[in-house]
Amino acid sequence: MKQKNFNPKNSLLKEIDFYLVTDSGLSKKGILSDVKGAVESGCRIVQYREKSKNTKEMIYEACEIKRICSEKAIFLINDRIDVALAVDADGVHIGQDDMPIETARRLLGPDKIIGLSVHNSEEAIQAEKNGADYVGVGPIFDTSTKKDAGKGIGPARIREVKNAIKVPVVAIGGINKENCNLVVESGADSLVSISAIVCSDDVIKETKIFIDIIQKIKRG
Repeated sequence: MKQKNFNPKNSLLKEIDFYLVTDSGLSKKGILSDVKGAVESGCRIVQYREKSKNTKEMIYEACEIKRICSEKAIFLINDRIDVALAVDADGVHIGQDDMPIETARRLLGPDKIIGLSVHNSEEAIQAEKNGADYVGVGPIFDTSTKKDAGKGIGPARIREVKNAIKVPVVAIGGINKENCNLVVESGADSLVSISAIVCSDDVIKETKIFIDIIQKIKRG
C-alpha cells in the first residue's frame, strides 16, 4: 500500500481556487512581483515553472518564492525534482513524460505534494492510483502560452475527469475571464490563467477578479 502524505499544507488543496503558474518570458513585472501580488490577493497555490534559466538561478528564485509563499500558499516546482529538494518546496508538478510519480514520491518522501498533468479520465484515474495529490487537466482551450500543449480538449473533459477521481482537479490552457465561468461550472476545483495575470499591469486586481468569480460559482 502506498504511503499517503502528511504535509499540513495538503489540507489547503481542498481550498484552492486560483492557481498561479509563473512565466518569466511573459511576465510584465517579474515573477517575484507576480507571486507577491497573487499571494497578497489570496492565491493559495503557486507553481514555479522555468525553462530557460540555469539551476543556480532557479534555486535562488525558488528560495525567494518560498519565502513569499511562507505559510500562506502551497509552493510547487514544475518538473525539477532536484530544485524542489534543494529548497525544500512543498512539492512538484510533473507531466506525463516526466519522472514517474512513484519515483518522485520515493525521492521527495511521503510528506510532499505531487501534481500530475492529465488529458483524460483514464490518465487521471491512474494518477490517483499512483499517489497524485491533484491533477492538472488541459489544455482546456487552445493556448499559445505552452507551445507543445496541443489542441484544446474542451471543458466537458473536466467533468469527465472530476467524476472519475476524488483528488482536486485543476484546469489549465487558454482560460481567461470570459470563459473561466464555464471551466468552474464544469467541475474544476481550481484554474490557471497565465497570460491574464502575468501580462497585466495589476496582478493583485486581476487575481482577485478570478478568485471572486471562482468562489461565487462554488458557493452556488
